[in-house]
Amino acid sequence: MKILAQIALIFGVCLIGEGIARFLPLPGSVVSMVLLFLLLLCRVVKPAQVEGTADFLLRNMAFFFIPAGVAVMESAGLLWENLLPFLAVCLITLVVTFAATALAVRFAIWLQGRLFAGKGGVKRD
Repeated sequence: MKILAQIALIFGVCLIGEGIARFLPLPGSVVSMVLLFLLLLCRVVKPAQVEGTADFLLRNMAFFFIPAGVAVMESAGLLWENLLPFLAVCLITLVVTFAATALAVRFAIWLQGRLFAGKGGVKRD
């Protein structure tokens, strides 16, 4: 019965997130994750209330990518026809992702140095 309550809570948050997404230019899944994060952060939802189902979903995440993998395989001919533009997009997004991650980490380290320098934290230049 505990699992059903956890699934109902997660799906309820997803349903509310989808409803909110109708009014925002964001995907419902993103809104739902942010909503669940905020509920956990504000302690409205306790981690134990979703932990079992969330762990199950994370352990079996690869299963949820099977439909996307099949769709890619069905479009293999289209990918081969446009291989060079596809590879260019992949390379460009790889570099942009690495750069954004590096800048975000540098900003986080800088921010931690500023916030915790006087509290025993490590101040970095």
